[in-house]
Amino acid sequence: MYQDKTLNCRDCGSDFEFTASEQEFYAEKGFTNEPGRCPQCRASRKQRNSREGGFGSRGNRPPREMHPAVCAGCGADTEVPFKPSGDRPVYCYDCFNKNRGY
Repeated sequence: MYQDKTLNCRDCGSDFEFTASEQEFYAEKGFTNEPGRCPQCRASRKQRNSREGGFGSRGNRPPREMHPAVCAGCGADTEVPFKPSGDRPVYCYDCFNKNRGY
């Protein structure tokens, strides 16, 4: 059904193969766009973004403001990235994950 295609990398301008198996993988994952970068540029971009702490401008965000709270599950002191309003329970990381089934 799929056939190998030659695509052009938007970063380095070199041609690269988008193989039939890669196309099948993209289709299984629901990806609708073909890759715009060759494997080397994708790997380089991924490594650069992981060093910066995220993709694009997300790596430049200031740290989240954390707010103190008491866990409704175990009673431990914890911090959460939102200001608790008091009308809903707040959980520590472990109790939150237990409630989600992790």
